[in-house]
Amino acid sequence: MAVSSRIHPMLTALEGSRKTYPPLSSERFPGETTAPVQLAGASSIVRGRRRADATACVKGSDVVHSTHMRAATMTRRHEDLDVARALANLMAFLRIEGLTGAEGPVAEEVQRRLISAGCPRSAIKLDDAARRLGSPFTIGNLIVTLPGTRPGSRRMCLGHMDTVPLCRGAQPVRRGDRIVAKGPTGVRADNRTAVAAIVTAAEIVLRERRDHPPLTLLFTVGEETGLHGAKMVRPRDLGHPAIAFNVDSGDPAKVVIGAIGAVRWTAEFVGRSSHAGMHPEQGVSAMLAAARAIANVAAKGWFGRIQRGRGGTANVGIIQGGEATNQVTDRVVMRGECRSHSAAFLQRIAAAYRRTFEQAARSVRNVRGETGRVEFRCEEDYRAFRLSRRAPVVRLASQAIRALGLDPKLVIMDGGLDANPLNEKGIPTVTLGAGQHNAHSVDEYVSIPEYLDGCRLLLRLMTAQHED
Repeated sequence: MAVSSRIHPMLTALEGSRKTYPPLSSERFPGETTAPVQLAGASSIVRGRRRADATACVKGSDVVHSTHMRAATMTRRHEDLDVARALANLMAFLRIEGLTGAEGPVAEEVQRRLISAGCPRSAIKLDDAARRLGSPFTIGNLIVTLPGTRPGSRRMCLGHMDTVPLCRGAQPVRRGDRIVAKGPTGVRADNRTAVAAIVTAAEIVLRERRDHPPLTLLFTVGEETGLHGAKMVRPRDLGHPAIAFNVDSGDPAKVVIGAIGAVRWTAEFVGRSSHAGMHPEQGVSAMLAAARAIANVAAKGWFGRIQRGRGGTANVGIIQGGEATNQVTDRVVMRGECRSHSAAFLQRIAAAYRRTFEQAARSVRNVRGETGRVEFRCEEDYRAFRLSRRAPVVRLASQAIRALGLDPKLVIMDGGLDANPLNEKGIPTVTLGAGQHNAHSVDEYVSIPEYLDGCRLLLRLMTAQHED
């Protein structure tokens, strides 16, 4: 089914506003001027930078990583890449606020830059993921579909637009070969490195009219809180890509060919309230039941890193309950997760939590013999996957990495990725790196050499011939 060129109502709603946005910064790069660019599907004008000279691609040898690389050296070594423009894209996207559910400004800037590079407005759309997800989401996934200039199966490059709350108010600054946050925040490297790298590679393909197979660019929403955008996206809206390259890691030589699966659970402990000072023996403490539940699963080896069976992890992340110190608590809610690369063992972990929690609830009783109870609800979060080393998507990624002079490293991850639901939908997807490190911490940073390698890697994947 052909992908509709209709622009999502969230953008058409801007009609008539004529809002003008200021430049993202006063920083200038060689050959850049300021010019207004109109966004697809809206009449609002966003002021931004446009290069007067789009031919500043310097050919040279493959990149050699150095902790003290200078800009001129990087320009010489990054063949087919305009380093100044790549870094301008990166800094621009690192500066944009865009927590989960509020990715709109990021999507607008992606569109502005791609349209400026020659992307047809008709190739751009926002899907209806926001409508199906509900609050707090304001926009859906941003999808760009381009016809090929040569025959071939469709390829997709993707990255998520949202960031975690720790990145609120982040001000990125460059320090040597790294970009870090100026204050005590994250720097939005997760995952604006992906957004910037995809845009940078696509700009080159569009401006220089590089030969390429059919391409899809996907910028997802809500990854940080549950891979929501990737779960909601429909393969038909993507043009049914045959393979996909998700960017959400650091080392560009690393190819994530498998990732863990997870379930999320909620346990509601119910007891009986009484006055904690005058008649504590009449109460059934839900707080005590919850405490025993956690202690017992840990004592049985089901908490944290699980060493038995096929292995996995489990955690209690949220505990809520209690209204007063002089009241025996009658309700406590706990939320947590279990993970494993084995679907069968994942169910075994969840079953151990249910059984242990039920026993803990029944173990708390009052003078009348009344006991506590627990309602345990468990749902699948995302499924594990593992691709063959000989899968076409793995071989093509490895081929492109070797072309950069790097040695591909195939790895399995214990974290969930947008690649999980995409593989479940039948789109073989690997995850690659573009320089992000120490995500979700104040120590987060971007490695500039790795980011530039990530840009070059994506350019090759967008244009390279498929390895048979």
